[in-house]
Amino acid sequence: MEDPLPVLFASLLGLLALGSLNGQVEARAFFVFGDSLVDSGNNNYLATSARADLPPYGIDYPSHRPTGRFSNGLNIPDLISESLGEETTLPYLSPQLNGERLLVGANFASAGIGILNDTGIQFVNIIRMPNQLLFFVQYQERLAALIGADAAQQRVNQALVLITLGGNDFVNNYYLVPFSARSRQYSLPDYVRFLISEYRKILMRLYELGVRRALVTGTGPMGCVPAELALRSRNGECDPDLTRAAELFNPQLEQMVSGLNSDLGADIFIAANIRLSSFDFVYNPGAYGFVTSKIACCGQGPYNGLGLCTVLSNLCPDRTLYAFWDPFHPSEKANRIIVNNILRGSTDYMKPMNLSTILAMDPWT
Repeated sequence: MEDPLPVLFASLLGLLALGSLNGQVEARAFFVFGDSLVDSGNNNYLATSARADLPPYGIDYPSHRPTGRFSNGLNIPDLISESLGEETTLPYLSPQLNGERLLVGANFASAGIGILNDTGIQFVNIIRMPNQLLFFVQYQERLAALIGADAAQQRVNQALVLITLGGNDFVNNYYLVPFSARSRQYSLPDYVRFLISEYRKILMRLYELGVRRALVTGTGPMGCVPAELALRSRNGECDPDLTRAAELFNPQLEQMVSGLNSDLGADIFIAANIRLSSFDFVYNPGAYGFVTSKIACCGQGPYNGLGLCTVLSNLCPDRTLYAFWDPFHPSEKANRIIVNNILRGSTDYMKPMNLSTILAMDPWT
């Protein structure tokens, strides 16, 4: 007969772990997957060039130090956590992610990755999606060891998830170089359909791993970021090729998410139209208090759009006046606009519902 004491001890340990946060654990866990728009520092622990570990990154973060976020301050996951009144999730590779911190969730995102495994090959050592999903499995095993298998499964089922993919599959794959391997293999419409089918497989895997509420974003306004203006624009107009790619990809992503929810019989996945949120301030920066949406706050070359931000880059004195922090990534102020639409946006921005509606509907929030 099996000794009941180890099982009893594990159950008590789970109750103690849950109770030790003085009620804060009642807040749902938060998991993040994706690329540099949502990476909170995983790449700092990897031998890769896709890092934001040097000043002036983080200049407006509470510590005023670089954290691995591709931002002057807080990024999208930080701001979602802030709006929910929850603790920021740690990067999965952080040595601080243990014990009670596991209850908060984890950020698995890695700058440079895409839907496809050959996206971002120039960055070499990054956490591609199969490994992010593998880490999620490992995380669940660690959580189960802390609070018990049943409690861990419930925590994952009740969690909020954010996944951001797609932009790098165009910028750092299809359009990375003229006549890239993928552009020779696929026409743009066929490539978009291929990406959508692969994104669907990733979402299904998340569902198999217990995810029941996930915010799914597509690309931002890829053709309008300072990096692409510097490389592809003669007069400051958005690049037409990348703009067309986004115009094809994002509506098909929404259709895929809707179809997947229909197949699953529930609104598991929520399509967040980051491109539309960004276009609001890209095309009308003055309405949001920005002086420009073409020039990055930190960078070099035309539009401050060449390379990443470095200690030698031009640096604007007031980050709140710039829609883009570096050649690719929004400023914290712009990220706040995006997150506000995630929270409160109409169905133009969030389909089938915004995050505030989700929080009102879910009984465990």
